[in-house]
Amino acid sequence: MTEHEAHPTADRDPAHEEKREDQPQQAVQDNGAKVSTGSETAGAPDGAIPELVIISGMSGAGRSTAAKCLEDLGWFVVDNLPPALIPTMVELGARSQGNVARIAVVVDVRGRRFFDNLRESLADLDARGVTRRIVFLESSDEALVRRFESVRRPHPLQGDGRIVDGIAAERELLRELRGDADLVIDTSSLNVHELRAKMDAQFAGEEEPELRATVMSFGFKYGLPVDADLVADMRFLPNPHWVPELRPFTGLNEEVSAYVFNQPGAKEFLDRYAELLRLIAAGYRREGKRYVTIAIGCTGGKHRSVAVSEKLAARLAAEGVETVVVHRDMGRE
Repeated sequence: MTEHEAHPTADRDPAHEEKREDQPQQAVQDNGAKVSTGSETAGAPDGAIPELVIISGMSGAGRSTAAKCLEDLGWFVVDNLPPALIPTMVELGARSQGNVARIAVVVDVRGRRFFDNLRESLADLDARGVTRRIVFLESSDEALVRRFESVRRPHPLQGDGRIVDGIAAERELLRELRGDADLVIDTSSLNVHELRAKMDAQFAGEEEPELRATVMSFGFKYGLPVDADLVADMRFLPNPHWVPELRPFTGLNEEVSAYVFNQPGAKEFLDRYAELLRLIAAGYRREGKRYVTIAIGCTGGKHRSVAVSEKLAARLAAEGVETVVVHRDMGRE
């Protein structure tokens, strides 16, 4: 997220405070939770249990942007709802005569005195057979500090300490929830538009696919992606950087891609890794995991990882896996 566009959810972005005429109005509940109706769409019969998404994560990682994206997609969005009230919200949605078929709830440390109730609420939802997903917004300490400093607001948990103290306390508080998340999005290097694109890719479809994959190229010299489920290292292949006529281009260039896949082991890797992913994907489906992030790395994230990511994504898409390609570090040089 950029410094201007990504900010703690607890803080209000002036740009987001402006109300467009076509935006839904928000109602403030007695408990302080803000409810925005979005553009509720009929589609669930009377008494049907709504689909539920719980948005959580680090303050400043982009929760408000993710919630706004779902609101624009027609979800009924509730911001800062105490976790103990989530089952009640779902029950009310089931009584809405199909007007509230999809509910998104933002849960964060602003409601920390209720946070211990979250696991009990999740168990209650599972017992009722509610289809629920947890989206966790993650970001590096450096990016979070930069965002808090840019808006000149304290972290909600820092107290009399520093911003980094608040971030550390929040990470510890959210550690277990992050481990339970169905989808983890690292926004350290994303701007608001890229985050919205990721959310759209996951939630804009009319029908839920069996499995959705993000194939991400990256450079090891810039660090591992923290939201990666699987990581593959392409540094066993010769680097096009040392070929003068290929150096200025990226792995999106046909000549660079041809050079990479003409190297010994490149095509074999693609074939065997795709076969391994089929095995893993089958297990993910059995375990109810809907999202997977596959990170493909090379030294700088410009040539080898980009070329292999493109080919792998095409292979997955041909096998019926809805796939998004992200080139995290391409262009950073």
